[in-house]
Amino acid sequence: MNPQDNHNPIQPSAFEPLSAHAPQAQRQRHPWRWALGAVALLFLLIMGFLLSARSLQISVQASAPVDIDIDAITLPFGNRYLIRPGVYRVRATAEGYHPLEISVTVTDEDSQRSELVMAPLPGKLDIVSQPSGARVFIDEQHVGDTPLQSLSVEAGTYTLRLQAERYLAHEQQLEVEGRNSSQQFTIALQPGWAEVSVSSTPAGAQILLDGEVAGVTPAKLEVMQGEHQLMLQHPTHADWQQDLEITAGMAQDLGNITLQAAAGLLQLDSQPSGANVTLDGEFQGQTPLELAVSPGRPHRLSLSKPGYRRFSEEISMQAAQRDTRTVRLSARLGEVNFRISPAQATLRINGVPRGTGSQVLSLPAVEQRVEIALDGYATVNRRITPRPGLQQLVEVSLKTEAQARAARIPSQVISALGQTLLLFDPAQSPNADFTMGASRREPGRRANEVLHPVALRRSFYLQTTEVTNAQFRLFDPKHDSGQIEGNSLNRDHQPAVQVSWQQAAAFCNWLSKREGLPPFYRESNGIITGYNPSATGYRLPSEAEWAWAARSNGATLLKFPWGDTFPPVDAVENYADNTSAYVTGRILSGYRDGHVVSAPVGSFPASARGLYDMGGNVAEWVHDVYIIPSANGDTETDPLGAQSGDNYVIRGASWSHSRIGELRLSYRDYGQAGRDDVGFRIARYAE
Repeated sequence: MNPQDNHNPIQPSAFEPLSAHAPQAQRQRHPWRWALGAVALLFLLIMGFLLSARSLQISVQASAPVDIDIDAITLPFGNRYLIRPGVYRVRATAEGYHPLEISVTVTDEDSQRSELVMAPLPGKLDIVSQPSGARVFIDEQHVGDTPLQSLSVEAGTYTLRLQAERYLAHEQQLEVEGRNSSQQFTIALQPGWAEVSVSSTPAGAQILLDGEVAGVTPAKLEVMQGEHQLMLQHPTHADWQQDLEITAGMAQDLGNITLQAAAGLLQLDSQPSGANVTLDGEFQGQTPLELAVSPGRPHRLSLSKPGYRRFSEEISMQAAQRDTRTVRLSARLGEVNFRISPAQATLRINGVPRGTGSQVLSLPAVEQRVEIALDGYATVNRRITPRPGLQQLVEVSLKTEAQARAARIPSQVISALGQTLLLFDPAQSPNADFTMGASRREPGRRANEVLHPVALRRSFYLQTTEVTNAQFRLFDPKHDSGQIEGNSLNRDHQPAVQVSWQQAAAFCNWLSKREGLPPFYRESNGIITGYNPSATGYRLPSEAEWAWAARSNGATLLKFPWGDTFPPVDAVENYADNTSAYVTGRILSGYRDGHVVSAPVGSFPASARGLYDMGGNVAEWVHDVYIIPSANGDTETDPLGAQSGDNYVIRGASWSHSRIGELRLSYRDYGQAGRDDVGFRIARYAE
């Protein structure tokens, strides 16, 4: 050691820990490094997003500005968005539209497109009509009556129709804008009538429009559009009538009508009644009846009845004169020997008691209704025609009720298709002999409804309803009854229509063969060529059977299914009612039956004879070849007509009919091809 060192001892230096200076240095360097790192990281994220993102174009169908919201990180460029692949929820909202939310899948393709269709909110419609109270239909759906306010309707194109009583229906295309916007429509309905002016000489004639009183002449009438029948009636003059074709808004002036002096009216009866009456050689009907006699000149009146001597005399009457006359006919008699057991049985001739037991009676040489009855025994009914100079023998041995029941035929039968047919025995009816057709004075009467006498003797079965589509398709699976203005005629329980007479007759033969019955109609190569009147197979009802079943009501003959007054008050049959105007064009004003076209069979009350739809729903084919009967012919018994012909008779009204002439039960039509308002029902002889 250096001695000098002892003079300079080592002195400790001041000690400062490194930590006292290091933080200050670090704090000076840390901020810019972190900032630089953050920028680098953000750059990497942005580049990563740009490199992995795909272009998605979102196209929206809407006429208002649309707000788009996507549950993802996106970079929008107009309607294009940069977005990473994946599945995202996209929401779109716009004023006037329902909010839309869908799921969009973004794939690895560079450019993709998604189209959004936004549903507009319903529009608000205000519909006003002149007059108010019109029924409003949108696409055939009734939405209310005018005035309608703020009616909510989805956007789109519709058919708007307005209907009001006595006005023409209005129809137009309706464009609903939607988007909660309001639209106003004011519609003036056009009147459905026209003015008809009519006067007469003499004045004061009662005016009947379609059978209803409408005023007295001279008059101006408001007549609804369509076909109508106008009639003038005056107490001392003959009725005058004319068919009118009315176009709404087009007035008609019928001018002054000179009425002819009224015929004299003779209430003619005979003893016995039922005599055939001719006036100047022209058949008028059977007694009792009312005869119209031209005034101021003589006429030859004749009455005849089988079994009685002809009566003839000359008559004349003044204008509008009324008279009553009863002619007593002289009988030609024949003897009938009745041998009856038991002896206590009562004998009635034409309903009049003639004693009990066996006896010999002198009776007019005309068909007589014989009834032999005794309590506890079945009544026997016979018909005999006495012959002058030749005694006839009638032997009757009554059977007990039990014996008679065993011998009786069934009161109804059920076909193989489930159709119910009721038994009818006209011979037991007071109207077994009746007059078909209608008087020339009857309103609506047509020229083919000539009065002529017929008699029904054979009992027969008649279907209670018309043949349905379901039943007819068992015969012809391809059958289609069609539809009218969107109203179906082809439902199972509606009557089968668009069926020709040949098809209806072929159906009857097919059903007969199915049940082992002898076919009524003769066929050759699938064509009906004639018929066998003795066969008991199924057939169409004869015109006489149809008329008797439809009109006979006890001892009277109905004019209409509901009675003798027109128009009907209640819904008794299916006719062209108020709801059918757009299909039929003409309607039975004020009548409502609830069906635009044909109804399911049996929808209305049955007649007194248990038959449905005889006077409505669809008209019906009957068996007979169409002819116009002779006014001077003899009484025909169980007539069936010619074996074949070009046209066949159609009876009864249908859903398309409304006029007084068509709704009468004596109305006749004809044809051969199928129609949308013509069907049929089946019949067969009981034995």
